[in-house]
Amino acid sequence: MGGSKPYSVQRIDPTTNKVVAKVRLSGEACSGLAFGFGSIWVPVCGKSPMLARVDVKTNQINAILPFGTAGAEAGITASSDSIWIVPDIKGTLTRIDPQSDTVRQRIAIPPGSYNPLFSGGMIWITGVDSSLLTVVDASSGEVLTSIPVGPKPRFLTSGDGSIWTLNQGDGTVSRVDTSTRKVTATIPVGIPGVDGEIYYGADSVWTAKFDIPLTRIDTKANKV
Repeated sequence: MGGSKPYSVQRIDPTTNKVVAKVRLSGEACSGLAFGFGSIWVPVCGKSPMLARVDVKTNQINAILPFGTAGAEAGITASSDSIWIVPDIKGTLTRIDPQSDTVRQRIAIPPGSYNPLFSGGMIWITGVDSSLLTVVDASSGEVLTSIPVGPKPRFLTSGDGSIWTLNQGDGTVSRVDTSTRKVTATIPVGIPGVDGEIYYGADSVWTAKFDIPLTRIDTKANKV
């Protein structure tokens, strides 16, 4: 988890609920974290956005990459062979080689897309400015399609054969079938606006937002 005063990423032992390591950062940890290739990948926001790679064995930063995400509500994801982020507002999905810590591929996607998620061999990216969910083949980097979903989709999760987007424009959740790549449900949740989170677990989709109770969606009935 990210921390401040000082800026850091913190490691918590789940058996004791205690912080067992703090890794100092040059700025605020933002845009979530990703685990992969023996490391925690931490986007750092500030005047000079960057990506910190933290070794999970030593709890030390072993690489600083000179690019970050395109804002505090952007995202990062790990596939089987790469780390994926969107570092700008122009629509550039950046694929990072974890062996060399260098850019392996740059892929043009709809501008205003910021949040990638790896699931089922694909990278799914929400476009908050375009109201699209873009699908990229995680092996080749080919853009396969862009799917219209609810207004201003931002955060997303996968589960029960679907991708679920939390739409900041109207506070709905869009459900997209991963096989047909079509929207199969639009679920009113009532949490529009910035920030928020969405996660799949226990045959449910869970959405959260500051000052609003946790919401649970039944994935069989597509209802809160």
